[in-house]
Amino acid sequence: MQFFEDSSDGVSLFAQQRNILKVPATETDRLLFLRLLEINPGRGINRSDNPKVYEKDVYYKEYQELNNLQNISVSMETQGILWQLTARFLAPHAGNAPEVGIIPVKLAETLDYIALNLHAELTVNLLASRVNQHPDYFSRQFKAYTGARPLHHILGKRIERAQYLMATTRLSYVEISAQLGFGDIAHFSKAFKKSTGMSPRDYRKQMYLVGFHDNPKI
Repeated sequence: MQFFEDSSDGVSLFAQQRNILKVPATETDRLLFLRLLEINPGRGINRSDNPKVYEKDVYYKEYQELNNLQNISVSMETQGILWQLTARFLAPHAGNAPEVGIIPVKLAETLDYIALNLHAELTVNLLASRVNQHPDYFSRQFKAYTGARPLHHILGKRIERAQYLMATTRLSYVEISAQLGFGDIAHFSKAFKKSTGMSPRDYRKQMYLVGFHDNPKI
């Protein structure tokens, strides 16, 4: 699910709140997602695979127009499902990041840098030097505010990006591996399966089953 934020002053509500929350998926969650797909066909983010593009206003307006075309029954059920899924992350025990307050500006900027440079070689030393911090201090701060070590966070984002590319494009595994900075296809496949429990091939087959490739980006 993707949420768009409409800010009157242009300042993101989440700019200083970037904690990562994770909760185990349940069977109920899976069924809710299946129902969401069933009543909202063709609503995937499949217009672009460029993170600098696919969140821009033109796409936001298109999604808004699609929302306006929903009948009242589908609209209410969709909103209800979204509330239920979102609520899973708001329970007192949810998440693995501690309550540490406002995230430092340097760390927030680093998270954005990582998201836009997954294709490049990203090391702790490089990221720390960009914000003029000692690697050890940088790594401790990173984990304190995100709940993960820098390299673990980077790997997680690369796998998420790979999942997105497999769901919305026909790029080969070799091309995806190269775009995400993996040394070779074997490394990519091993990391992907360790993270998701599925091989890249099995994951892509699953995307076909749920209809993500009805209008693939070639």
